[in-house]
Amino acid sequence: MTKPSLTDLLHAAVTAVGGTERPGQVAMAEAVAEAIDDNSHRLIQAGTGTGKSLGYLVPALAHGERVVVATATLALQRQLVERDLPRTVDALHPQLRRRPQFAMLKGRSNYLCLHRLHEGAPQDEEEGLFDQFEAAAPSSKLGQDLLRLRDWADETETGDRDDLTPGVSDKAWSQISVSSRECLGATKCAYGAECFAEAARERAKLADVVVTNHALLAIDAIEGAPVLPQHEVLIVDEAHELVSRVTGVATGELTPGQVNRAVKRAAKLVNEKTADSLQTAAETFERIMELALPGRLEVIPEDLGYALLALRDAARNVISAIGATRDKSVQDEDAVRKQALAAVETIHGVAERITAGSEYDVVWYERHDRFGATLRVAPLSVSGLLREKLFEDRSVVLTSATLKLGGDFNGVAASLGLAPEGVEGEDVPVWQGLDVGSPFDYPKQGILYVAKHLATPGREGTRGDMMDELAELIEAAGGRTLGLFSSMRGAKAAAEELRARLDHPILLQGEETLGELIKNFAADPKTCLFGTLSLWQGVDVPGPSCQLVVMDRIPFPRPDDPLMSARQKSVEEHGGNGFMAVAATHAALLMAQGAGRLVRASGDRGVVAVLDPRLATARYGSFLKASLPDFWYTTDRNQVRRSLAAIDAGAREEGR
Repeated sequence: MTKPSLTDLLHAAVTAVGGTERPGQVAMAEAVAEAIDDNSHRLIQAGTGTGKSLGYLVPALAHGERVVVATATLALQRQLVERDLPRTVDALHPQLRRRPQFAMLKGRSNYLCLHRLHEGAPQDEEEGLFDQFEAAAPSSKLGQDLLRLRDWADETETGDRDDLTPGVSDKAWSQISVSSRECLGATKCAYGAECFAEAARERAKLADVVVTNHALLAIDAIEGAPVLPQHEVLIVDEAHELVSRVTGVATGELTPGQVNRAVKRAAKLVNEKTADSLQTAAETFERIMELALPGRLEVIPEDLGYALLALRDAARNVISAIGATRDKSVQDEDAVRKQALAAVETIHGVAERITAGSEYDVVWYERHDRFGATLRVAPLSVSGLLREKLFEDRSVVLTSATLKLGGDFNGVAASLGLAPEGVEGEDVPVWQGLDVGSPFDYPKQGILYVAKHLATPGREGTRGDMMDELAELIEAAGGRTLGLFSSMRGAKAAAEELRARLDHPILLQGEETLGELIKNFAADPKTCLFGTLSLWQGVDVPGPSCQLVVMDRIPFPRPDDPLMSARQKSVEEHGGNGFMAVAATHAALLMAQGAGRLVRASGDRGVVAVLDPRLATARYGSFLKASLPDFWYTTDRNQVRRSLAAIDAGAREEGR
């Protein structure tokens, strides 16, 4: 039997989802198939509207060997498993003569734990476990959430938190879930045979396509113990997010509250002397943290160093003691022991890592008004880890709408541990970049306006001229505005001032759930939505409700961001341009994502307005502009107001 052609398969899949075939999608599918066939690596930029999910799913399903697809967002994971994969499998079945299986796999804490649900959750103050359902007042929000979880446990087939609608608070979920460290293990657990997390792993072992997230991919790479099943091909979607997700997984933290909880959990399981030494170390650590000032610790202060050594040694003694003792008087001893061990092992691991003083780690203090001080440690770079763990023994395809920054792929490639394109050598993964473009006509559909006449934004204080400009632009657009701010403080200040000045409703991130805000923004064209980081990447509102996207300033990292400034300094020490490699690349990625909110469909029209003159005047401005869609460019404020008014009038004529 002849093998079906990729073109025929793609055509069948696109028809099944009711889409239209696009040249960029065909080019992407061919590049993915090529990478799979010759076991090589690709970075593929596929603009909004390309249909990139099918561009990689069709060649992956046709391949026949196991493929792992890792995404950054829950929304895309759900779209793949609930919509794209079922339809594509059905469409390809007649030609492939087989029905590829697919499964979703997440970290253990995403699944309901039956042991925790039925036996109770370990409590810090008392021995053993407590019944969280009895402890929470039935009338309280927590009590209601827990009762709903108990009912849901009887009917759910997956135990996956994301299948619970509406969701519950993190506090409620933590009462009926466990981390991988706290898990008793299927063989030791009375509920092991029914375990939802184990069932998800078993389904993944049998699947041809496993859909997971960047965090689990990072855990798989960092911790050495394989979490994902063996696979021949790895496809990383939303790949622009990968470095920050891997950095997040590789970051450790210590807080006084966390240490005190670990002390309480361990106290009942070890002798008094061992428990007291951990208690004393915890008290010393807490005193030091009370005086901690935010910022990077290039050298660990002597008093903190002593406190961490004491914590490390006391934690090690507790770990040994917990392993050696049994106490039948403790109710459900195994679960209590496992939870205590997990808490103490985390403290031991972070304290040991910081006291080891690796030149490849960055250590800093953070302060939060409500939660006090946190001590954090993160890798200076994850590029070496990614080069070593990601690109070995499999073909890797990384794709996103934003991988080309400043006109090429090399900036993103370097952050992934890859040499510049075309460079070959021992231990250097060879890769190719491909930009398949976008089906949208950016110069005709959008305008990039830079408010060159405004004052350069300073670090502090309100920007009166910027507020005036923003108010005028919103008026010209008739509302329809997504305001992307580089800080929550900036978003709040703009919302407060413009609510007093304009008749247009202004929604503010944090005042309602993100999903609700986006739904309300899309429903009323006169409305504006202001917010920060998650709005730069998480909004998909095609049509007339989003015809003006405003960025208040170029989103460089804060100068006092310890990790970013350490990375910048490191690049400079190795002879590179730290500002361009770190700060400008960070800003370019966010701006490309932010500008991508404007044109989501072929009928969309509008303006991306950057209220920061540096995009037009600074030397790095051309690098940032080259990272954005190819909109028509202007600095003429009158021209842009006329254009916005015309777009608004056109939308109103159509009754939108």
